[in-house]
Amino acid sequence: MSVAVLVNVKSRHGSTDVGHHIRQILPNARVAITSSLDEARAWVRDELVPNRPEVLLSGGGDGTAVALLNELREHDVDVKTFGLLGLGTGNGWARATGGVGKRAVMKDLHHFRAHGDLPVRTFRLVETEGRVTPFAGTGWDAEILADYKESLGSTPKLFDKLSGSTFGYAKSLITRTIPKQLFGSRPRVRVVNLGEDAMTVDAEGRAIPLPGGEKGKVLYEGPLGVGGASTTCELGLGFRAFKFAHLVAGRMQVRVYGASTSQAMMNLPKILGAVHPIANDHHFFVTHCRFELDREVPYEIGGDLVGHRRQFDLKLHEKPISLVDFRKTH
Repeated sequence: MSVAVLVNVKSRHGSTDVGHHIRQILPNARVAITSSLDEARAWVRDELVPNRPEVLLSGGGDGTAVALLNELREHDVDVKTFGLLGLGTGNGWARATGGVGKRAVMKDLHHFRAHGDLPVRTFRLVETEGRVTPFAGTGWDAEILADYKESLGSTPKLFDKLSGSTFGYAKSLITRTIPKQLFGSRPRVRVVNLGEDAMTVDAEGRAIPLPGGEKGKVLYEGPLGVGGASTTCELGLGFRAFKFAHLVAGRMQVRVYGASTSQAMMNLPKILGAVHPIANDHHFFVTHCRFELDREVPYEIGGDLVGHRRQFDLKLHEKPISLVDFRKTH
């Protein structure tokens, strides 16, 4: 079995030492230790295009995996099986199939090497703006990312380097995002169904048809706190933002939370605990939809900010992928 592994040394738990350790565990694998997207692209072009592996493992965060998948698509490289090594910060997608953090990843790889019959899990993806991803959307998380990137321009580079990204995120959250959310006006959104008849979820967590959810119908119109689509339950750090992502086969879950920031803060324990139902929380199961907003908002794809949008489409990608299910190797 031909195996290739990419290790992103810029990810939270990634490093050159981690890459060398993986080479020791999988001595026959092609292991690339990269520190930039350009290096990863060159590796795909020079190593994977001419000699495609049967199994490709992505060592980093959700952004690393999403970037690698889309680079493969760009070169029309079809890898039979993809795997997630949770070396990033949030690791929302990686938690679906394995452990997160350096120690857990090494344990998974030891089991992977020892396992004869490779267990896999079929997974669907969201397609947006020509890219595939397990989740995409807008709201508070995207606002924090945008405010953090903006704050970097007003912070001395030496101070930012010394203080680290954790301090930077906290600073931008306190000084920019929260005041803007508390005292500014919220955007309004219209979610339009562009695919098969939509479904929703009842108070008991069962999927049911949505009255008036046919193609071309407006599924939701009103204020937006956070919204997007996902085919995986977690967005990272154990937060099950899309707990119903796997409830309906052949559909992605779209969620729109329309409460104000102050209401959301009061409901935070319920939100973090994935309690259902809660007020102003809307869930849909669709194959294709469009978000139309009354202003430009930050937009993130797979945990990476890609700019600001007034409109974006979200579609269930037609081709499922096979993921290594490390949980079944133990």
